[in-house]
Amino acid sequence: MASAIGSVSMKLLQGSVLEPFSSSVSSPRMALSPPSCVVRAGLFGQRSSENVFQRSCSVPQSDKHRGCLNAAIATPEVVQEDINYEDLALQLVDASPLEIMDRALAMFQSDIAIAFSGAEDVALIEYAKLTGRPFRVFSLDTGRLNPETYRFFDEVEKHYGIRIEYMFPDASEVEALVRSKGMFSFYEDGHQECCRIRKVRPLRRALKGLKAWITGQRRDQSPGTRSNIPIVQIDPSFEGMDGGPGSLIKWNPVANVTGTDIWSFLRTMNVPVNVLHSQGYISIGCEPCTRAVLPGMHEREGRWWWEDAKAKECGLHKGNIETAETSNNGAQNTASVSELFLSKDIKAFSRAEIEEFANLEKRENSWIVVLYAPWCPYCQAMEASFNELAEKLGGTNVKVGKFNADKENKPYAMAELQMKSFPTILFFSKNLRNPIKYPSEQRDVDSFLAFIRALQ
Repeated sequence: MASAIGSVSMKLLQGSVLEPFSSSVSSPRMALSPPSCVVRAGLFGQRSSENVFQRSCSVPQSDKHRGCLNAAIATPEVVQEDINYEDLALQLVDASPLEIMDRALAMFQSDIAIAFSGAEDVALIEYAKLTGRPFRVFSLDTGRLNPETYRFFDEVEKHYGIRIEYMFPDASEVEALVRSKGMFSFYEDGHQECCRIRKVRPLRRALKGLKAWITGQRRDQSPGTRSNIPIVQIDPSFEGMDGGPGSLIKWNPVANVTGTDIWSFLRTMNVPVNVLHSQGYISIGCEPCTRAVLPGMHEREGRWWWEDAKAKECGLHKGNIETAETSNNGAQNTASVSELFLSKDIKAFSRAEIEEFANLEKRENSWIVVLYAPWCPYCQAMEASFNELAEKLGGTNVKVGKFNADKENKPYAMAELQMKSFPTILFFSKNLRNPIKYPSEQRDVDSFLAFIRALQ
């Protein structure tokens, strides 16, 4: 080995990345399948020195061993012990994002990568830089991002001196979808199929080359689907490089941080941001499925705005969501499920009553009515606010009602009452026959009252 040592040394700069490896090198565990621009941010711990040479050294053969030997000395391999990630999440519940990021990068070294969406996830990259540890960044290029987002990617790469590892959808799958259904089929039959091809499957390929990943999920982003995000967890949806359940760890360093605090941090650190944010875009995805929101609207209301709240996830974080299908196999069929909205100020409509009521040309009073299922976690989550709304509206000319639209009532509610998911909230004006659907994910009392006042 000593005779092979040359003069080259590998750069292990704080917050920096190594040069991409040669495209001619192959490895059975090559992270992030091509096509991609590969980032290498340090050593690949827990692997043989041969793999370290292959995957981290773009140097002449005569100089290869010295560089990698020096790097191996600088960053020794770490042997992972069995860890209870539920306990770890509790230990980190009051930790800062910087502390959490440092812990994640220290544990997994270059078997972990930051998922960067082109929005405020740049905060994750800044935290990673501040730890002083090498780090990797990957992103999903769906082929339908805004031009501003592509320019933002380039700006981020130059600012941090990194190369983002881009993952692309399978061209044949995209061609088949567009040829059979057209460019904008998601406006008609929902976004899930398109997102599965352009985002979920590329993500699955990316994660198969990792042992852990870092996301920018926050609990305040989507009350219906992200309110219980842990700091760290065994990924419930995807597999890592070792394969099988439990082979991938998911870190959410900013889970407890509010959007306001994220933006205060970005302004303080003077980091690049997507110019779309200054145009009213908060949550940014693909161009056809993202729009600006008005002041006071929730950030996720700009995503897939033609769909209901429960659908406002693309599948990348589906483990956060207890869907109707999941509940169908559990709570829905459990006899012990409690009834909801039991306030004395809320009228329970029977099937016959709601059919007759919905067909009235004029009504004595206006009504706000929730269509629900007792097992639905989103209905359960809004029970307190809806009961409080009924109390506040007591004695006014707006009455409050509920209709259990589950089981045998579900086909009718979907066909006649605009229901696509639970809960669906309808306003029946006393002067209009057709009800008006409440469009927002915000289900607090003030939002309900603002909706009612706007229609009175």
